[in-house]
Amino acid sequence: MFKYVLSLYMAAWPACALALSPVPEPSGPLTLETALALAAGANADLSAARHELLAVDGAVRQAGLLPNPSLSVERVDTRRDTRETTFLLSQPLELGGKRQARVQAALRERDSASAQLGARQADIRADVIDGWFAVLAAQEQLRLAQEASELARRAAAATGRRVVAGKVSPVEETRARVAASTVQLDLLRARGTLATARKRLAAMWGNPAPRFEKADGEIDKLPSLPDQALLHHRLARAPAMALARSELGKREALAKVELTRRVPDVTFNVGSKRSEELGRSQAVFGISVPLPLFDRNQGNVLETARRVDKARDELSSTALRLDAELAQAREEFDVAREQALALRGEILPGAQSAYEAASTGFEYGKFGFLDVLDAQRTLLEAKSQYLNALAAAHRARSAIGRILGEDQ
Repeated sequence: MFKYVLSLYMAAWPACALALSPVPEPSGPLTLETALALAAGANADLSAARHELLAVDGAVRQAGLLPNPSLSVERVDTRRDTRETTFLLSQPLELGGKRQARVQAALRERDSASAQLGARQADIRADVIDGWFAVLAAQEQLRLAQEASELARRAAAATGRRVVAGKVSPVEETRARVAASTVQLDLLRARGTLATARKRLAAMWGNPAPRFEKADGEIDKLPSLPDQALLHHRLARAPAMALARSELGKREALAKVELTRRVPDVTFNVGSKRSEELGRSQAVFGISVPLPLFDRNQGNVLETARRVDKARDELSSTALRLDAELAQAREEFDVAREQALALRGEILPGAQSAYEAASTGFEYGKFGFLDVLDAQRTLLEAKSQYLNALAAAHRARSAIGRILGEDQ
């Protein structure tokens, strides 16, 4: 079941990630696929990342434009018969490959914005999966609390009947009622936890008041993972690695831009000079070139070179960090999975059998109420541990998905 649900959301995510209009939240059961589609269409962080990518497209367009010419008018003397008027059109000519380097830097900036969008999508997807399974776990915890409340009520009623029959002390009835009251507190806490989990999940698509009735899924289906070698192979395509590589490419492109600025630009001037005293016009031509005697852009070149070194170190650091995080998440997944299998295969059946035996013996007067209460507590604790182990396994798998950013 888990593999089927996971395959559905992995197939649906790329398409729904491009959606610009939110998917309506259902009022009934909420599947994982629907939750992912809701977040993809209405999450504010994803929308901001998309707008940033669209904004960088404008920067790419701007980077390829040529510099504008300038028109100047100069007049010498104010007397009509002796004045001279000069019209001059100046066109800067970029040399040294400045425009090409600027365009490449803008393209690398767009690659970085795209990588940031991909990383944010991976984070949001993992957050939605975490939130959805948190709702599932809270629903199961509430069911366990309701089951415990029912068991405590039955135990209190049975104890009351035995007190009336004179088989046990009234103290046993008091203990049973105290146990039932304690279970009611656990039930209230379980309801509060479920309400919080539902709100946290609905907040992923900007809804402060969740409409969905419940999360529709099975938490007791343990996920599986490929072998370690395959996971490490996919680590090279992780969103964080793509973001770090794009940042390095952007820094290298910006360094080339500053290098090209060391070459001075030439301004070509052409115009006309009109002399009223001589009664004639003359063509004016000229070239102006700045002399790089003091400012050769050496400071900016040094700055961008060091930022390239920084980005290169950050890429190496990101690779090491992701490798460590992946190993930790895989270890947590293996431990949680083994715990869940052990609880399901050995501990839960034994606790269930012990509780049934204690309950039957209590009905026939062979066991005291404390024996039943202890067996009941042991069974519920085993079920809670099993549920926690399942939740931990799903969280660890989601963490691996957050790191790799793809179907594991």
